[in-house]
Parts: sequence; structure tokens; C-alpha cells
Amino acid sequence: MNPLDQVKEALTVAGFRAGWGALRFLPERAAYGLFDTAADLLHLRGSDAQLRANYARIRPDLTERELDELTKAGMRATLRYYCEAFRLPGLSHEQIRERVRVEGDAPVREVIDGGGSVIAFLGHLGNWDLAGAWGSLDLGHVTTVAERLEPEQMYAEFLAFREGLGMTIHPLTGGGDVFGALRSAAKRPGIIPLLADRDLTRRGIEVSLCSQPARVAVGPAALAVAERRPLHPVTIRHERRGSGWGIVITFHPAVEVPSTGATAQRVKAMTQSCVDVLGEQILAEPEHWHMLQKVFTADLDPARLAKVAS
Repeated sequence: MNPLDQVKEALTVAGFRAGWGALRFLPERAAYGLFDTAADLLHLRGSDAQLRANYARIRPDLTERELDELTKAGMRATLRYYCEAFRLPGLSHEQIRERVRVEGDAPVREVIDGGGSVIAFLGHLGNWDLAGAWGSLDLGHVTTVAERLEPEQMYAEFLAFREGLGMTIHPLTGGGDVFGALRSAAKRPGIIPLLADRDLTRRGIEVSLCSQPARVAVGPAALAVAERRPLHPVTIRHERRGSGWGIVITFHPAVEVPSTGATAQRVKAMTQSCVDVLGEQILAEPEHWHMLQKVFTADLDPARLAKVAS
């Protein structure tokens, strides 16, 4: 690593540490206002180009002005997630509960209270870290997977943050047999929420997301089939709470397990069912879907797709 990259890495990590250390002490309104301003500046600089491109694919009916307004709102939702992540370690258990409203959780509670586990298919909607913190308090043990970020020190900070909320975190890469670890977790009471609306490996599958071909993760459905556990699509959206924000977690009914077909076919059908649920929520309120990476097949690298196909 050259000296300039070392400086950039140090500043990035220092910024995240400062956020965790200082932002929690700001008044809530001021903290959200600060991050709204940052989001607007990033929008003006065009740093949300991929977010805009994703919105354009799912909402081709929008005018340029409408698309710009949606992208600006989506960028604010993205920065809102980080604002809440920085402040989350300073919240009491009661404050976490106050910021969460839950829908459709009765079937999930029944399974966990009975000593079983539930697999949850999540998208980049709302604030999944706040949802995980709530789940650790009021639902059951949370086990999940995290993308290994760069620089490594930043990943370590995020890992410590999430584990501090009571979750068990397995790194997507460099941490051994992730799927095996999840299968072990599925044998114990608790919930396994997995972000799956983006393929971070070469093992994902192509589905239809908002009527557009997209590649998503196969893990949730594969785990559900392998361990015969219920698979619930889960959507999260922000809602106004006084001077700040809270989230609404919706547990949708478990998807049906096909009675026939090879394992790969059953996994793909279940994945598509989950994506259909997420797609409905994304189309209804797209600003809550802050996907800043490429997910639609038309945007992906053809050379990479060729390697996947081979």
C-alpha cells in the first residue's frame, strides 16, 4: 500500500471511530440533520449514480426530475442508516424497543419459542442493524453474515459493533465454512437474517426483481432447504418518530417449499418467492431501498457473468 492509500485508510477508520464515539451525544434532531446535509452534498456530487441507475430500472416511468427527487430521498435513507448505526451503541434497551414497530411476527415467535430456528430473507431496506439489535432483545439469538469491508480495520469496527449488540457474526469470506456455521446455528433456537438482494459470490442465481433480471444470493433458501427450516421474507422501512426516525419490521408469511423438483430448482423457486415480496415493497416505497451497488444483470460485468456460467 502506498503512503497516500495509507493516509486515506487511516482517515476513514478514524472517521468511523469518531462517529461511534461522538455522534451518539448529539441531540437526535441535530444528528439526523447533519447526515441529511451530507447526503444532499453527496447527491449534488453525483456520488449516488448507481443508486439512481437502480431506481431508473425499477421505475422507468419517472421523469428526470422525479428520478432525481427519488435518488435524493434514497441517499438520505442511506446516510440515515449510518447515522443510526453510529448512535445505536449509546441507546438503552428500552430506547431500541421504542424505535421498532413489528408486524407479522407471531409465527416466527412460535417457532423460536418452541426451540426452532427461522431463516429470514432481507434486502437493503431500512436499518437491518437496528432490526438485529431489537431481535437480540425481544425475539431470540441472532446469527448472520457480514461482508468483509476494506480497510480491514473498518471491518473490525463494524464486527465489534454488531457483536456488541448481541449478534453472532460470520464473515462472508476468510472465515472458514460459512454455510456450515449457519447450518449449525439453524439447529439452535434463534433467527438467521441474511441480506440477500445482491450476489456477493459466484454462486448466486438470476431472478426477476421488479420485472428486471437480477442476481441475488442463494444462501437463505439453500439453508432453509438443507435444514428444513421456515424461510420468511422480511422487509424494513423507516417511519417518522417525533424528532427522529424509527423502523417498521414486517415478517411476511413463510414461502412455500416445492414438493417436487431437484434441490437447485426448489431453492430457486423459494428465492424467487422471497424476491417477489421484497420487490413489492421496493416498488411501493423505493426510497427505503438503498442499494448503491450493481444488482441488475444488465449492469454487471459480462466477463464475470461468463465465468459464472462456465
